[in-house]
Order: sequence, then structure tokens, then C-alpha cells
Amino acid sequence: MTTLAVDCMGGDHGPRVTLAACRHFLGRHPEAQLLLVGAPESLAAFQHGRAAIVPASEVVAMHDPVEVALRRKKDSSMRVAIQQVKDGRAQAAVSAGNTGALMALARYLLKTIDGIDRPAIASHLPNAKGGATTVLDLGANVDCTEQHLLQFAVMGSALVSALGHVDSPSVGLLNIGEEIIKGGEIIKKAGDLLRSAANSGDLNFYGNVEGNDIFKGTTDIVVCDGFVGNVALKTSEGLATMIGGFLKEEFSRNALTKLAAIAVYPVLSAFKKRVDYRRYNGAALLGLRGLVFKSHGSADEFAFGQALDRAYDAARNNLLDRVQARIAHAKPLLMGGEGPAVPLETVANP
Repeated sequence: MTTLAVDCMGGDHGPRVTLAACRHFLGRHPEAQLLLVGAPESLAAFQHGRAAIVPASEVVAMHDPVEVALRRKKDSSMRVAIQQVKDGRAQAAVSAGNTGALMALARYLLKTIDGIDRPAIASHLPNAKGGATTVLDLGANVDCTEQHLLQFAVMGSALVSALGHVDSPSVGLLNIGEEIIKGGEIIKKAGDLLRSAANSGDLNFYGNVEGNDIFKGTTDIVVCDGFVGNVALKTSEGLATMIGGFLKEEFSRNALTKLAAIAVYPVLSAFKKRVDYRRYNGAALLGLRGLVFKSHGSADEFAFGQALDRAYDAARNNLLDRVQARIAHAKPLLMGGEGPAVPLETVANP
């Protein structure tokens, strides 16, 4: 059995959405069990042989400062869910709550892997190839050094290798052009580090990529600082919303327009589905000594279910071991040295 700890109280909708998603998740995964964390009176109606309620008396609100989550709300559903991972009762935790609080609590309780300075948020954005491009960081670290970007690349490679089943995923460094002479000093230095990592067998570095390459699917992974990554994420979400609004508007016009809209509806509908950000919900907090996944705060039942699925896949595919193995292999580079620290086979078969 793979056990997930679910913060049932977090997000904009709380138990109304999280419990419905949990019920369908258990139906899809007969080898999964859930720890439902939250106010017992709000969760008591949920009855399932593979689900247990873990009481928590407080909730971290979406507007709560990080200090409140860390110092005052010590029995919050978010904190208790992460504690289940730390104590070994769950292999991963999932929350739709306050992103800053989730990152701070996860880092405080689980600590970071040796060789990682800052955890990163990694998720998928749809691309033109019919798949998705993994992008990190998506908002945890606004200001990054070249070492941080190298760490993100190594962790992202482990994520795609584990969940995408790609042995040597390609990595692109987000820049304002493909040429190595372009970009600020940090980006240039990061490019040098990523090329060194490629030479030592730690990465499959493609080179610099531009913003449109994310949606082209030029590389499996795109690395950037959290400011740029978050803008890309919100742009993708806005595109899906715009397409949905366009379809609704066109069907409300005159008869001729309605006929034309009906003719192209299958194509537009398929495109809307492909770029629907709900399908890609569930961002991994990479670099921690435990698995934590962040759902979008406004996630509906379908979207929260996607986050549960991603956490389940990560636990089943030993994502944590794979990240640790890749970090161990790249540790000399991460520490400013050269050459691998452990045999590369350890990374492939952690």
C-alpha cells in the first residue's frame, strides 16, 4: 500500500472538494490508502476502508503570513499532514493551501537534501507535442544564483526520469536567446555549470531556450528562477481560460456564427482540453527529505484528483530516492568541484 496524507482543509474549497476527489482517487487506485487530515467533524461523513482520519484543530488560511503557519498554528491540517511524512506514516503529503506556508512548513519539518540550498516548485505546462514540459522553479525562489539553477536542473531530471520514464531527459535554460553570450551574468554562469554537468554525465543539457520553447516542447525540462516561472505558469492558465471564454461567446452569437462555431468546435474543444491547467495540477516541492505536492488553491474535484495522482505516482516510482541519487552523483559540481561522487548506475537504479 502507498499512503498519502491529505490536507483536507486547505485551499479555497476545503472538504467539499478534497473529500470528493479522495473518494474517486481511492476508486482508481486499489493499492492506495489515505490519511485525511483536518477537523474530525468536517471529515466524519467520509467512510472508506482505506482511509483514516487524522485530527487537526487549525487551518492555515490562504492569506495567513508564513510566521503564523510556523509559530502559531502548530496543529494546522497542513502541518499535521507533512508531519505524517516526517514520521513515516505516509509516503507523500498533498495540500491545496497557502503556497508560502506549505513551503516553509515542509522545509522546517522535513529539511533539505544534502547539497540542496533551496527547494523548488516543479510542475508541467502543456506543449504542442501533446505532452507537457516540466518547468522549475514556479515561484518558490524569486532570486536565484547559478548554483540554484544547477540544483533545479538536477532535481527536475530526477522528476521527469521517475514520473515520465525518460532515462535522460533534456534540460533547457530559459533565456532571452539561444546564444550563450546572451542573458545576465547569473544566466551565463548557470549555462557554464550546466555544460559542465553535461560533460560529467549528470545532465542532458540542450542549451539555452526561449519562452516559446516551453510550449513547443523543445526540451523535457526548462529551468528558470521562480519569478519568471510563475509568470509562465499564470500565462498558461490564462490561455486556457481565454479559450473557454471564446467558445462560450461564439456560441451565443447569431445563427451564422453558431454554425461556424459548431463546425470548428471539436478542434477548439480538443485544444482547450490540452491546455486545461487542471490536467497538470499538482506541483512537486523538490529538494526536501520527503515528498510534498502542492495543488492549486482554486482546484476543483478533477484538478485536486490530478494532484493526488501525481503524488501517488511519485511515491510509487521512488522519486525521493531518485532525487537523492542524482544529487549525490552531482554533489562535487554542486559544491564547486569536478567529477562524479558515485557511480552513475546508482542514479539509474536507486
